[in-house]
Amino acid sequence: MINLQGVSLHRGERDLLDRADCRIFPGHKVGIIGANGCGKSTLFKLLLGQLESDAGQVDLPGTWRISHMAQEVNANEQSALDYVLDGDNELRLLQKQLVQAENCGATNGHKLAELHEHMANIDGYSGPARAAQLLDGLGFSHADQQRPVRSFSGGWRIRLNLGRALMCPADLLLLDEPTNHLDLDATLWLEQWLQRFAGTLLIISHDRDFLDAVVSGIVSFEQQKLVLYSGNYSAFERARAERLAQQQIEFEKQQAERSHMEDFVRRFRAKASKAKQAQSRMKALDRMAQIAPAHVDSPFHFTLPSSEKTSNPLIDLREAAIGYADKVIVKKVQLGIQPGRRIGLLGPNGAGKSSLIKTLAGTLAPLSGERQCGEHLAIGYFAQHQLEALDSNGSAILHLQRLSPNASEQSLRDFLGGYGFIGDRIFEMVGGFSGGEKARLALALLAWQKPNLLLLDEPTNHLDLEMRHSLTLALAEFPGAVILVSHDRHLLANTVDEFILVADGRAEPYSGDLDDYKQWLLGFNREKKRSEEKVSEPADLDETPSEDKKAQRRAAAALREQLKPLTNKLKNIERQMSASEGQLTEIQEKLSDEKLYSGGQQDEIARLNKEQAAQREKMEELELEWLEISEKLEEIRGE
Repeated sequence: MINLQGVSLHRGERDLLDRADCRIFPGHKVGIIGANGCGKSTLFKLLLGQLESDAGQVDLPGTWRISHMAQEVNANEQSALDYVLDGDNELRLLQKQLVQAENCGATNGHKLAELHEHMANIDGYSGPARAAQLLDGLGFSHADQQRPVRSFSGGWRIRLNLGRALMCPADLLLLDEPTNHLDLDATLWLEQWLQRFAGTLLIISHDRDFLDAVVSGIVSFEQQKLVLYSGNYSAFERARAERLAQQQIEFEKQQAERSHMEDFVRRFRAKASKAKQAQSRMKALDRMAQIAPAHVDSPFHFTLPSSEKTSNPLIDLREAAIGYADKVIVKKVQLGIQPGRRIGLLGPNGAGKSSLIKTLAGTLAPLSGERQCGEHLAIGYFAQHQLEALDSNGSAILHLQRLSPNASEQSLRDFLGGYGFIGDRIFEMVGGFSGGEKARLALALLAWQKPNLLLLDEPTNHLDLEMRHSLTLALAEFPGAVILVSHDRHLLANTVDEFILVADGRAEPYSGDLDDYKQWLLGFNREKKRSEEKVSEPADLDETPSEDKKAQRRAAAALREQLKPLTNKLKNIERQMSASEGQLTEIQEKLSDEKLYSGGQQDEIARLNKEQAAQREKMEELELEWLEISEKLEEIRGE
């Protein structure tokens, strides 16, 4: 058990923790949340023994193996596969001892046998295969696994650190913002991996859907204390909203915020089509209205103004080939961006989503075809390189003054205040800003210029939960067009009305929602793996191309008979999943009813939360069973 008793921690003039208590039991998976700079990463250093508390006691079992995700990577000639394998120290030590024992020859036979037995006991012989699977899940191709670490960019090196942390057999796993440099498919893979992890997990994350899928408890930094909430992040929001509602001073703010959101939902409902994505977004916005009171004390309050002038279309791509040099990544793109259109780009890693956004932004010219711009097009383009382009020797207010030299200081102060730059912070040099602060400033600069088309490539990296919430609200009401790439499913669900799937060299409309895309992605990755395996297998030169037709029919009939029990079972599971999903929806609607929290119904709330957890567990079991049977069917069919 992790036990913090009366822990105080000071850094400079700041009190991060003041006599804080917290207990986390073995096997629990807990999300650590709080504003940037509140002390989340410092808490990890305490648990790792890299820091000592100023007061109080931090106790962990002495026998626990602890794995954590480092934030720095030494660029060296070591291959990516070997770098990840180094995460398992015991395995690497055994490998060295085996080499030494084998070099000694027959005189050390007993020692050699002991080492091989130990290697088998820790499943060490499968180590390279497990490391390769981790790298595959994190988006590294087979060729990438042999590349030297130094050849990867910063974001991909962070992925290597994540793989190295997951490789370590651990009783306690500490992950600090693991999804920051992941795309959606790698994020979904990591969710599934962590759901299967048997140890204790503490995870710092600002991705609410990721937390909802992985954790069963939340530790929130609140007024230098550690407050433990039961349930996932959504349950935390409801509990916090209920607690704040009991504080009369905050109550009026809550009602105003909820009224504002509910009015927006009504307006959107009147305009929404019957498309599946629009219906999904409507449900998400309904939920946003319910949880709005949990964020009334957010330090971020801003809107995204749009240019008064616009064109129709804003941009038109015609038969555009997108790529670099002579390599086409996406071909024959037909895409017209009209005012008010809101598109989310989906697709596996490397399929060309960012390249498509760069082409729309004009920073990457199409290899062929046309890119036509409207007369009044005003683009607001956000990508991670915008953070690097900021002047490290300039202040936040100076960046705005360069855009608008005649603007008054007060108007600039008011504007920057909505992005969390308050008081004299507007005069601090950008070079000393954190990644989150740089991202907020880049968004502020973008908004100040009043674009009518927002092109956003992973805008939430480095942003905390409160800033993500405020950005989601601002984007939901932005009157211009939006093209968005993000691994943050909450942002996608509440921001876009339609999806375009970028895959297999095409960019085409996608009729499903995010749940459908998750299933599509699982199938895509399975097919990709099978293709890679087939390529690596030598061809059978003795294979006969023709068979007797009667024998083929008999074989087909036998195959159908063999498949029948599995296909029937698969259909039964799908019916159960549909029923369970309906029950989950019904429970969610009951938990979203504000009347439930009017007092005196704590037992009912507890019952519903327990029932919800049971249904989610049932759904996970059914999904795993569905995948297992599907894989068996594929094996039998020889797919």
